[in-house]
Amino acid sequence: MQQPNQRGGYRQQQQVQAGSPLAIRTKKHQLDSNLYTRVAMGHVWRKEWWFALIPFVVGVLPAAIWPSWWWLVSGLVLTLLYVLLRSSQITAVTQMEQTKPLFERMSYVIDQRQIGLMQNEKEGKGMGVNWEMIGHVKREPDGYLLWFRNQDPPAELTGWRAWVARTFETPMFLHVPFKVFNSPNDQKLFESMLRRKNLLPAEEKAS
Repeated sequence: MQQPNQRGGYRQQQQVQAGSPLAIRTKKHQLDSNLYTRVAMGHVWRKEWWFALIPFVVGVLPAAIWPSWWWLVSGLVLTLLYVLLRSSQITAVTQMEQTKPLFERMSYVIDQRQIGLMQNEKEGKGMGVNWEMIGHVKREPDGYLLWFRNQDPPAELTGWRAWVARTFETPMFLHVPFKVFNSPNDQKLFESMLRRKNLLPAEEKAS
């Protein structure tokens, strides 16, 4: 199963250029690891719940030839192992060195070119996320979830390995709560930017 950033990914150079004078600058914010785990788990299992049926069917299939309750047990065990493996892939993201910057306390500097995740804006310490790397945005009751696009597997991966890399990629997102904006106008500007980039449906309105 493919872990985030093993093939380049969203992590950028640590020195990023300062945003334009018209950039939206937010207060500091830290993505809570428990929030990430809860949201990512829900995202994965809403789409992939049916994958858990595959090991169950494989486990109980021999019962058609050799009837026994043990095959049912084996199917349940295989399903449990799959669920634990896929879930551990998601929870491991919060502990990985290459994804650690996403869980540090930082502010956002947002302009038309990129989203700067700044640990120290004066020193230019942070990382930049180009808008092309954002696949879609969901507006939640407390803020915005900016989901990264799935990446193409490395060229050396072909056949079933490439399929596994694409299918079981770990989802990643940026969380931009409403409370980090310095003014309601900044939030409106940000939401307008999302709509112009076709990342937020036009019919969604700010509350």
